[in-house]
Amino acid sequence: MKKLLFCLLFSCSVVVNAEYNKEVLIEKMLQTDTNSIGQVIRFPQSKNNEVTILKVTIPPGKSTGWHKHLFPVFAFVQEGTLIVELQNKKPSNYPAGSTFAEVIDVLHNGKNEGKKDVVLIAFFMGEKGKLLSIKQ
Repeated sequence: MKKLLFCLLFSCSVVVNAEYNKEVLIEKMLQTDTNSIGQVIRFPQSKNNEVTILKVTIPPGKSTGWHKHLFPVFAFVQEGTLIVELQNKKPSNYPAGSTFAEVIDVLHNGKNEGKKDVVLIAFFMGEKGKLLSIKQ
């Protein structure tokens, strides 16, 4: 995983510093060392690391159900506004175009209170054979 992380970081710095045509726009979407509630991001240490990218569509009035992740997950809200509930905390709203680092080992629920689908792209930094999320 450390090699993968180094390659990702190195390639990102090369891409950001590369000389592109003037027409190419580079926009930093997220750079953080903590997640949405301030937990320090720690990557899994295993011999079977795996990255999974999912497109998640939540219809109006629906939710993911209460669940938690045991490893870092990063999300980009492509459409709609995602509302993330945490137990005993004020919900967070993530409108289209926003990014965030999800909470780790904390129960949460993503829901759509809007009139159109919420579509998000989720990047899971996990381990082969392990569940991406654990239901309550």
